Amino acid sequence: MTTDSLIEYPSDFPIKIMGAMHDEFAQTMLELVLLHDPDFDAAKMDMRPSSKGSYLAITVTVRATSREQLDNLYRALSGHPMVKVVL
Repeated sequence: MTTDSLIEYPSDFPIKIMGAMHDEFAQTMLELVLLHDPDFDAAKMDMRPSSKGSYLAITVTVRATSREQLDNLYRALSGHPMVKVVL
């Protein structure tokens, strides 16, 4: 098995999550992130509404411990019906 990864584990890894503005969006995303990074600090969530207030961009910096953890988190986020884009 080759480990051709550009990321050294463990490391802090920023993820941007974008979705429609909704009262429960930030809390729902926090709960999803915590499933994959139980030590995530909610105070480190950076939230920015779009210029018209229709969308919310959330940046979370998770403690990435493995490629599998990141892949699972990306799948959970991108598969959620409230999420439009995950970067």
